[in-house]
Amino acid sequence: MMTRLWTALITPFKENGELDVESLNNLIEEQKKAQNGVLILGSTGEGLNIEHSTKKQILQAALQIKGDAQYMVGLPGHQIDETLEWIDYCNTLNLDSYLAPVPLYAKPGPKGQTAWFKKVLDRSNKPVVLYNVPSRTGTSLSYETVKELVNHPNFKAIKEASGSTECFSQYEEITTTQMLFCGDDGLMPEFSKLGAYGLISVASNVWPYATDAYVNACINEDLTEEEISLWKNASNTLFLASNPVPAKILLHKNLKISSPLLRLPLSHEEEFNKEQLFEADKEINNWFKVKGN
Repeated sequence: MMTRLWTALITPFKENGELDVESLNNLIEEQKKAQNGVLILGSTGEGLNIEHSTKKQILQAALQIKGDAQYMVGLPGHQIDETLEWIDYCNTLNLDSYLAPVPLYAKPGPKGQTAWFKKVLDRSNKPVVLYNVPSRTGTSLSYETVKELVNHPNFKAIKEASGSTECFSQYEEITTTQMLFCGDDGLMPEFSKLGAYGLISVASNVWPYATDAYVNACINEDLTEEEISLWKNASNTLFLASNPVPAKILLHKNLKISSPLLRLPLSHEEEFNKEQLFEADKEINNWFKVKGN
């Protein structure tokens, strides 16, 4: 079984733009101690903005310290030959699963999506999580595609990040052995009641232990309305600017990474209410002091 909490890990860079391997190692070690799975090169990891050679460098560095951690890797989602070549490379590595978004920008319909994902699933030698995130891709993961592929042995799970409980319920109804993951930190209390197996999280970058406690509390329905509101508001602060800008700024402030630098077109110089972010950090840490014991 997959771990219930996956951290969509940021990718740390030095001020000169090079990969910060030391910070990457420290971040992964902390996630391992929290027993969280690690999603590498997802959208939070700026996978779409990073050149191919650096993506390989990131994976090689991460694999040096993998141990018994579970690693999921994001697949590119706009050119099929490039995607299949990346799968061929990743198939040779000690990875555990892939995250496959709906193809980007083109807005494919059910037939195109089904053909795309079948090629991805057929080429993979690892379980694949299909990713519904229409705010980034321009269209939703087709229900018809899910029905067509539901018996494929490599179709392991769905990450639902549309923010819609209706979409989640539809996927839940038509899947069979697949697990459904919530893709929005603040919606985990609602999605867990609908059958979510776990969470693929941005928040666990900055609150790895607290987010684990939060997920367990959601699954056990052990949160008050006040706690649900606290987590929803705190999660929202991580999107006051484009993800992962706030997360990187907070990690840098807390001395977890050496620089908040991002790959263009993202920039850590965006203006937003950082005090709101820092206050949320204090509130979650205070919550965990009580809830985590």
